[in-house]
Amino acid sequence: MKTVSKFLRKLWQRFHLTQILILAIAVTILAGLGFVFYFMKSADVETLKEGLSQSTIIYDAEGEKASKISAKSSESIPIDQMPEHLQNAVVSIEDHRFYEHNGFDVKGIARAFFTNIFSGDVVAGGSTITQQLTKNALLSHERTYKRKIEELFLAIEIEKVYSKKEILEMYLNTIYFGSGAWGVETASKKYFGKGANDLTIAEAAMLAGIIKAPSALDPYKNLEGAVERRNVVLNQMVKHGYITQEEAAAAKEENVNLEDTSGDPLAGKYPYYTDAVISEAISRFGLTQDDLLTKGYEIHTALDQDIQSGLEKVYEKDWVFPDSVNGDPTQSAAVFVDPKSGGVVAIVGKRGEHVFRGFNYATQMRTSPGSTLKPLAVYTPALEEGYEPTSMLKDEPMTFGGEYEPTNYGGNYRGEVTMKTALEKSLNVPTVWLLDQIGLSKGLDALERFGIPLVEEDKSLAIALGGMYKGVSPLQIAEAYTTFPNNGVRKDSFFIKKIVGPEGEVEPKSAPQETQVTTKEVTDDINAMLLNVVEEGSGRNARIPGLELAGKTGSTQVPIEGVSGTKDQWFVGYTPDIVGTVWIGVENADEENHLATNSSEGAVPLFKEIMQEIEPDLEGSSFNVPPIEEKQGEKEEEDGWFDRVVEKWKDLF
Repeated sequence: MKTVSKFLRKLWQRFHLTQILILAIAVTILAGLGFVFYFMKSADVETLKEGLSQSTIIYDAEGEKASKISAKSSESIPIDQMPEHLQNAVVSIEDHRFYEHNGFDVKGIARAFFTNIFSGDVVAGGSTITQQLTKNALLSHERTYKRKIEELFLAIEIEKVYSKKEILEMYLNTIYFGSGAWGVETASKKYFGKGANDLTIAEAAMLAGIIKAPSALDPYKNLEGAVERRNVVLNQMVKHGYITQEEAAAAKEENVNLEDTSGDPLAGKYPYYTDAVISEAISRFGLTQDDLLTKGYEIHTALDQDIQSGLEKVYEKDWVFPDSVNGDPTQSAAVFVDPKSGGVVAIVGKRGEHVFRGFNYATQMRTSPGSTLKPLAVYTPALEEGYEPTSMLKDEPMTFGGEYEPTNYGGNYRGEVTMKTALEKSLNVPTVWLLDQIGLSKGLDALERFGIPLVEEDKSLAIALGGMYKGVSPLQIAEAYTTFPNNGVRKDSFFIKKIVGPEGEVEPKSAPQETQVTTKEVTDDINAMLLNVVEEGSGRNARIPGLELAGKTGSTQVPIEGVSGTKDQWFVGYTPDIVGTVWIGVENADEENHLATNSSEGAVPLFKEIMQEIEPDLEGSSFNVPPIEEKQGEKEEEDGWFDRVVEKWKDLF
């Protein structure tokens, strides 16, 4: 009897537990559906076309609109200008039941569900074209089941408001085709040099195939993969009755003629600054290029539009730049930073036509900086060790470590020179001698504080002259030099102050930092010496009357024995309010492709041209440091104080 009673009690408990579990599941589902229906009703799908045209706005340091980032700068065309075989190709491969379903495909969702169950992750979406449009226009790109449910119900709402042709038109005008090409019209010009209306069946199939993986199937990078995917699309078009087997076979035999006539998708203002903003938004804020081009962010930057415009104006003057010895144009880049904040106020990444997010010499290039490294690697640590601008340095032919034998430019030696003169004339041997005296480790430690990246091959006395295995970018040199007008504090450089998105401010993964590199006393001496470089030394061609400008030249020689010329020319110049670096050079120097001049005749005049253009926009502050001669006079007066006192006492007694 007890056994029966115990059994019935357990059965009753299990029954109630099952009921409770079922009730909990039902409540969860209803709550979820309630949220989804609320979300669905609150989303204004009738304004979808407007939402698709949102641009990301770039603001300058003063909060003024400066430029914009938008995929919609590409051309949108009506559906009747898109050939039927293009529409059919996309429908065949992306959503062959597009004209039959009401926004979602039950079979596709079921297939994707079981694929994900077996894989243990959300790897397949089962999305229709309408759902993909929903995701691009109204939702995030996360792969979760919650997002898929939201996408599904919104797709149903969209199908109620728009016709199939309208949905397909919006989709084809906004989908990404790789290489910065958004929409079929831009993609047609990017890959085939023609408008979408003139695409052949083969070309239309290739574009349709790219949609699945725009980066991996970019014909410029992976033509074999793009052709293979094109053939899959053609087979699908045959399968679903859009073309015949003969038409598919002919299309597969058609040669692929790639031609880019799309132009610059960022045909707005300040393209190089905009490129840098996109890169930083991706690396530091975790956004994607897709987000930035379609979601309508507000990006507040350190941009100074007056300085940026002036810089771009100078880079339009070809006569300012020296040609290589064979008459070919040289390459160049420039970047300007606010030393107080570290914010990049202006940048030009290269000469010539801008390429959307193309190679930027100001931020991405790595090359030896020549003598611009001397104040960082040698003179700053030497001053920290007790040397002074008037300290005497050896200037005679000598060998270090039995094998390293630097020489002065022009082969002239003075026997002995002051530190001030060595820096002013950019003499090599005294600089290496000084680093050897204070110890290589002191120079390497200083470079680390200045934020200069080093590799093992850099750890030799050649670093005194800027000899580096990988090198640095113009932006890294400008950032290092923010230390001098900033009383010894180096500021990490940045483009973006903050980003505000549709859901509020975007939290960055990291924030710019500052580093106490050295003391104000040391930077006062460096500033005094580098002011003299511009007044009387190797940078005198940058001198502008009435403007306190300090700076340092740098050149690297052509690495070919018997060839006299330069591969890179540098000048980094600064006032108390701005630090700028310019670089001129050639990438692959040889006997016929190099510069015949040094930086004093190339990079320095370029810098002067820029400063003359932007000087009205500068504050014109003073460094407030006495000339070296005055400082030496004061020191001699202090040093003679005790002797004068002794003489006084002698006179009294």
